[in-house]
Parts: sequence; C-alpha cells; structure tokens
Amino acid sequence: MASERSQANRAHYELIARSGNSSITPDEARELGDAQWTTLTGEPGGVDYIEEDVAGRTGMWLVPKVHEQGPVLLCVHGGGFVGGSIFTHRKMYGHLAKQARLRALLVGYSFIDQEPWPAQLDQFTNAFLWLVGSGVEPSRIVLVGDSAGALLVIDSLIRMRAERLPVPRAAMCISGWFDMSAAGASYEANDAKDPFFKREAVRYLASLVARGKDPATPEFSPVHANLEGLPRLYLQVGGDETLLDDSRALTARARDAGVRAELEIFPEMLHSFQMMAGRAPEADEAIAKLARWARLTLGY
Repeated sequence: MASERSQANRAHYELIARSGNSSITPDEARELGDAQWTTLTGEPGGVDYIEEDVAGRTGMWLVPKVHEQGPVLLCVHGGGFVGGSIFTHRKMYGHLAKQARLRALLVGYSFIDQEPWPAQLDQFTNAFLWLVGSGVEPSRIVLVGDSAGALLVIDSLIRMRAERLPVPRAAMCISGWFDMSAAGASYEANDAKDPFFKREAVRYLASLVARGKDPATPEFSPVHANLEGLPRLYLQVGGDETLLDDSRALTARARDAGVRAELEIFPEMLHSFQMMAGRAPEADEAIAKLARWARLTLGY
C-alpha cells in the first residue's frame, strides 16, 4: 500500500487539476510549479548548489560533500515544456547526486511559449556538448530526465547518433513523456487513478509543442523513432500514472532495436513521484535505485 506521505504528490496534481486542466496557461503552470512543486521535496543536505553559465543558459552544479571526481550526471527537468526549472528540481536531483556520490549538472531550456520546438532539444544537446568540451569524457556521463526532460534525453540521444556526435555512457528516465499523441491504453486503464494527466490535458500540452504538426511522428514521439544504437537505458514509472504505457512502449521499442533497456514500475505511484525524495519512502527507494544503477553503469 502506498505510504501516507506519498499522497502529497497526488494532492499536488489534484490542485493543478482544479486550476482547469487543459485551460491552464503557461504562466499559471509556472506559478503553480514555483509555489507547490518545490515543497514536495525534502532538502537533501550535504549538497552544494553552484550556478554556472552552460552553453549560454544558467545551469546548476549539484555537488555532494563526498563524490567521485570524474563522472557527471547531466540532469534536465520536466514540466510539460511550460513549467519547471533548475530551482523546482534542484532538491530531487540533489538527492540523486548525494545517493550516487556523483556530481550532477542540472540544466533547463526555454519554455515552449518563449521559443518553438526544437529550441529545447538544441539547448539540451548543447549543454551535453558543453560538458564534453569542458573536459568530461562522454563515457563518464549519464543523462537523466523526468517527464518532458526524459523526452529531451531520448531525443538528444537520437540526434547524437544521427549527427555522429559524442554519446554518453547511459541514460535514465523518470516518468518519461515519449508519446505526444497520448495513444497508450494506460490513459483509460489509469484514468480514475491519475487526477491530472488526462488524455485531453496531455494532448493540449503536446499541441503547444507540435504547433499543428502530427504529434505521433518521431520528431515529437520517440516511441515511433528508430532507437538502434542508443546507449543503455533505465526507466522508472509510476504504476498509477496515465503515461505508464509511454515507458512500456519505449522500452519495448528499444529492446527490439537491440538496446539494453530496463524498466521498473512502482505500484500505486503517480507521475514523477521521485519529486517526494526526502519525504516519502517510495521516492527515496526510487532515487536509491537510480543512484545504484548509475554507479554500476559507470563502473563505481
């Protein structure tokens, strides 16, 4: 049974749903995120936060007091491309960095109402190339993203392969948004369990990104892309979230393409429940598993 503390995540999404679901404006989404999202996560302690210009945008180093000197987790936040920031997500990724005993670099991107797609993909890819250019070997980098951030992680890997750019060692995805057409059967199966991510709400967010184009194409939905040649993947998703089938479908497609892909489903959890790190045991367990997987994959 889900812990009482984990209900804070449900309350967060219920609050957003009451604000109007598909009618929420980007400004309202950002305001809700700043006011509510940051309170979900406990302060990890023992982590220094250092802002730095990363490829022309403000990034944030998350540096545990005890950490390995070489490898880096390159993290990118979610928020449907309308919300979230390095500040709303710094504590969750701070927990991950501390557990993994690795430095993390958390980066953001322009909101979709500020710059059209694929500016967000460009900015994240540039952040990776900036990190490599700073002297970090690609084989010592693991990409990490949640929700829309996970979409950027997968899309950036596809771009790196296509353009013959350096490729990181591996990638981890939290509640990934991989199908902007919202075609998964879990939208029906989990409809009564997920208070916010209804099919119409997700398709509304997708319409802001696709801008009249077909959201089911590989450009927007990597569940339809060729994933051959991608590095090793580890995905986490909540068993009660409507986006559950996004992670299932991407994992299956990756495996069919010969990619080593692992999927872990956490029963009764909702979208990006890892944001409750430091407060809910389910989130702490998930963060610990991400940290362990990253260290093992990097050889530490």
